[in-house]
Amino acid sequence: MIFRISCNFRQYVPTSRRRTRAKAGRAADLAVNGVTCRGKVLTLDSMNPNVRRVEYAVRGPIVQRAVQIEKELREGVKKPFTEVIKANIGDAHAMGQKPITFFRQVLALCSYPDLLEDNKFPEDAKKRARRILDACGGHSIGAYSASQGIECIRQDVARYIEKRDGGIPSNPDNIYLSTGASDAIVTMLKLLVCGEGRDRTGVMISIPQYPLYSAALADLGAVQINYYLDEDKCWGLDVTELRRALNAAKQHCKPRVLCIINPGNPTGQVQSRECIEDVIRFAKEENLFLMADEVYQDNVYAKGCKFHSFKKVLFEMGPEYSSSLEMASFHSTSKCYMGECGFRGGYMEVLNMDPEVKAQLTKLVSVRLCPPVSGQAMLDLVVNPPLPDEPSYERTAVLAALAEKSHLTEEMFNTVPGITCNPVQGAMYTFPRITLPQKAIAKAQEEGQAPDMLYCMKLLEEEGICLVPGSGFGQKEGTFHFRMTILPPTEKLKVVLQKIRDFHLRFTQEFS
Repeated sequence: MIFRISCNFRQYVPTSRRRTRAKAGRAADLAVNGVTCRGKVLTLDSMNPNVRRVEYAVRGPIVQRAVQIEKELREGVKKPFTEVIKANIGDAHAMGQKPITFFRQVLALCSYPDLLEDNKFPEDAKKRARRILDACGGHSIGAYSASQGIECIRQDVARYIEKRDGGIPSNPDNIYLSTGASDAIVTMLKLLVCGEGRDRTGVMISIPQYPLYSAALADLGAVQINYYLDEDKCWGLDVTELRRALNAAKQHCKPRVLCIINPGNPTGQVQSRECIEDVIRFAKEENLFLMADEVYQDNVYAKGCKFHSFKKVLFEMGPEYSSSLEMASFHSTSKCYMGECGFRGGYMEVLNMDPEVKAQLTKLVSVRLCPPVSGQAMLDLVVNPPLPDEPSYERTAVLAALAEKSHLTEEMFNTVPGITCNPVQGAMYTFPRITLPQKAIAKAQEEGQAPDMLYCMKLLEEEGICLVPGSGFGQKEGTFHFRMTILPPTEKLKVVLQKIRDFHLRFTQEFS
């Protein structure tokens, strides 16, 4: 007879005793019947402390609760609603947007080349698929690619950038394909972060910010330097505020990086050319590396607004800037009119990077072998899409629908007492300010949570709508917000907006 002795005794040891042992440096070894059972090697006390500091509100507690509620609905639990609407994240297809037919046709042909003999597929899709397959090892997207990405796709990216920027040259060797823009952003931050104590790298990020940045900085042990966007000026960026944040940070770190998101996430603003010029001058004066997150560059809706790439403005400002300012810009297949989040395709272009550092960047990306080849193929279609005179062209309708929904969202929220919404100039989100009663604020403080977290959690429980509280993105002290995507289909978006309106009035009355 075989007796099995469980060694998982630490689950029975009180937390206070575990912490005492960890602090005292004693081994958590227990002996039962002469058998020594060692404690876990990896515990909260022994794990990387930087990871514990990471927070990511976009998939935080509210989203986890939304998943639980969906399960409860499937199991027949009665709720005041029949579905959970996840308006927390910019996932276009999950919100009902149909994939661009041409993109999926080409990816289908690449995945199963036998379909190239099928006459159901248009010739322009077959031509693109053959070109991509010819660039793959063994003519298969199942093969590894070069670590920097497939060469012909990097060439297409360079041509796309040149066309976008009015002929300003782009070198394919400065293009790095990536697993979505997020992967490239984190990779670049890894290169930039160094030092200890007051010499630790400081990275300037906008508040409100996209939580990828704060999470990556916590993970890397960098210093987060907050600069605040001006909500009263449609989330405008003022260089005076950049300088204030920089000077304050110099007391405890070494500022080296300035991150800009344009069009903005979560705030939806589009920066003017004048603002971009001011930012570039500031970055050069202060010797900062500039990171330009431009993944929403096609999503511009407001009259009088236009997307200007940082690279284009940089070169038009002359050699004084274009020959010296170090910069990386980022784009993705996940946003704009495509919404192909799951393929995880993206790129970054680096400018004025020291050749020896560039060699280190290439080494760093090679550790992960290569980005997903299917994502690279998708990116090639994004930067080299069907032209208006080709059989497959759907871009205009998608962007027109997003523009309509951006206006609808702004107008609806601004009719609700206690909600103030800036124009959604671009991107895919709105970030309205909400006025909360003092009793609600006090209740949230009693429960140890942010007031807008209380608001959003209650909205989820009562209406089945999943939003992200503004506290997850950062906001000025004493103000409260939530981020909501404008991606749901128009009729569903109207329902979402009406539910939020009704809830806000009810919430205000309940706590007044």
